[in-house]
Amino acid sequence: MKTLSVTQGRQNLGAWLKRALNGEDVGFVVDGRIVALRPVEVHSEDYVLREYGLTETAAEAAYQEAKADVLKARKDGKSRPFTGKL
Repeated sequence: MKTLSVTQGRQNLGAWLKRALNGEDVGFVVDGRIVALRPVEVHSEDYVLREYGLTETAAEAAYQEAKADVLKARKDGKSRPFTGKL
């Protein structure tokens, strides 16, 4: 593993990130410990479950409540769909 100080890594961070993406072990020494750079996969379909600690049932209920609020606001003339124009 290639280890760098934060100062060393900052000088060419983009290159170190690309090397990590290509499978090279790269780490930064911070307070005497190594923090490794590793690519991760992001799965947006379970984001709300992981980020907010909700169950699927609670997430669905929150979605339905927000959807009903938006529809009511549109019906009452308090909101309208965004068209990209102000």
